[in-house]
Amino acid sequence: MSQGTNGPATLPTLGDLAWVPAADRLDLLAPPVAQALARWAAQDPRVAEQVAVVEIDPDLADTATLNAAHDLPPVASANCVLVAGRRGGDERIAAAVVRATTRADVNSRVRSLLDVRKASFLPTDRAVAESGMEYGGITPVGLPEGWRVLLDARVATDGEPALIGSGLRRSKLLLPGALLARLPGVELIEGLGVPVG
Repeated sequence: MSQGTNGPATLPTLGDLAWVPAADRLDLLAPPVAQALARWAAQDPRVAEQVAVVEIDPDLADTATLNAAHDLPPVASANCVLVAGRRGGDERIAAAVVRATTRADVNSRVRSLLDVRKASFLPTDRAVAESGMEYGGITPVGLPEGWRVLLDARVATDGEPALIGSGLRRSKLLLPGALLARLPGVELIEGLGVPVG
């Protein structure tokens, strides 16, 4: 990843992909993602300088496939899963964002945070319809009002960039993990991701 040490920050890059400022290519983002990114950029100038987007082959949208095709480090990818649970008649939905080298601790940590008896992945058809995003491109940026966004604290503190979805399968966003932690509404959670294995 490229990042300035002194003076203004530079646009992050990763692998051999042709990254450009996301603010200049809102057409590469799902509508709710583009709207949320524009609102966030109006509040924080770092968004325009440090959030990059790249167009990819939609057949490569899955994390492992994209990483293999472009020799990207798995630790850079931050996967977003949607989880739901009920408490009485109240449904609670959250996005859990963890490094691709881990998996979201849905049955323990997320369930406890949502204060529900059982937490499960939101069905794909609902996730797509209610988020306004494509399956394989769902991202924490631009999710519906009322959905919690839980971010594994390691994403913000490990010094790695965060390669995330754009809402579409044909593109990806890249930004510093520390900046993703400043996305409005994000909750930093210790131990949200557990090792894969």
